Amino acid sequence: MSRVENGYLGWRTLARRQWPLAGALVLIIGAQMVSWRGLEPGLWLLLPADLIIAVLAVVSPRRPFDAALASSIATAGSSLALHGLHLIRIGGDFVPLAAGMAITAILVRQAPRGRAVIGTVLLIVAWSTTQFLDRQNYSDGQANFGLPNLISIAVFFFGLAVGTGLYFRARDRDRRKSEAASVAAAQQAERLALARELHDVVAHYVTGIVVHSQAAEAIVDQNPDAARQVLPIITASGHEALAAMRRLVGTLRGTEASPTSRDNDELSAQIKRTVEQVGGPVRLDVQLSETVPPELAQSVIRLVQESLTNSRKHAAGVNRIDVDVRTIDGSVRVQVSDDGTGQHTAPVGGSGGFGLVGMRERVELLGGQFSAGPNGASGWTVVAELPLGG
Repeated sequence: MSRVENGYLGWRTLARRQWPLAGALVLIIGAQMVSWRGLEPGLWLLLPADLIIAVLAVVSPRRPFDAALASSIATAGSSLALHGLHLIRIGGDFVPLAAGMAITAILVRQAPRGRAVIGTVLLIVAWSTTQFLDRQNYSDGQANFGLPNLISIAVFFFGLAVGTGLYFRARDRDRRKSEAASVAAAQQAERLALARELHDVVAHYVTGIVVHSQAAEAIVDQNPDAARQVLPIITASGHEALAAMRRLVGTLRGTEASPTSRDNDELSAQIKRTVEQVGGPVRLDVQLSETVPPELAQSVIRLVQESLTNSRKHAAGVNRIDVDVRTIDGSVRVQVSDDGTGQHTAPVGGSGGFGLVGMRERVELLGGQFSAGPNGASGWTVVAELPLGG
């Protein structure tokens, strides 16, 4: 809900939004003052009341019901005072009508339904009272249009104000719904991004730990020394996983600075460490002739991690994995191929639904192209191209 609808409209914003109404009321008051020249001096008693009513109309967005109540009292009170002095409003007093219409529209737009109805009725009754009492002061009765005509005038003008208020009320409601939908969509996108990041971090490191643990378990009886050599790799993978989780939590808290200093050499080293953590026969080829921006480098690492994890978890009989990362014509290209015999269908649903789907979303968000599929009779290839210019 906006600050206007909550009644907390600031004075500067109020002045900026209400100056057309203020200007119109000033013109009406000025025209009336000109028309009153040479008439009964007592008519000038209406000026303070008109000024009060005009000010109430201008500030009514802050507290519309209170403005309607005060304006009704001022309108009816000035009319009763004029009637008691037997003065006639020749030329009319249009400020109560114009201000009453403005307050009614704002009241219907902002106030709860019950208060809007009560406030509108008070304004109509107050204005009708002024018209009725004014006509009682005419001696010849020629200007007395009668109660039916008076009701028709009130219904027309205040009905127009109510309709205007209802229109803006409906528009405000639609805007709030649209804003709520936008917030919900942003929250959903944030949740998906978080889930994708968690999947990339946890699945990669845990898969590496599982693969090395299984390898150590398989050879521990025949070759204990070789099995023990795997343990430091498992420990390092665990530490890397903890560090990655801390970085992720730091990012969520806003305390983790964005990477700004990673260069191509560091990116190449990080890709190499990622490949080593997975283990197994992997051929790595990194050719980075153009500078890869830090924010893009992080996505390159994630793509390599997820592709390797994908091959290890969802393909059977993998004997070799080829990882090729290179810059070509203003883009960085990541290609990961394996010679497995399994069908890589699980990653589409993924480990929780963030395998190939997560990689595709990441690449498309960066304005790149992504493809994944069989590379012949056996094997699977993942290709991602990311523009270096974003």
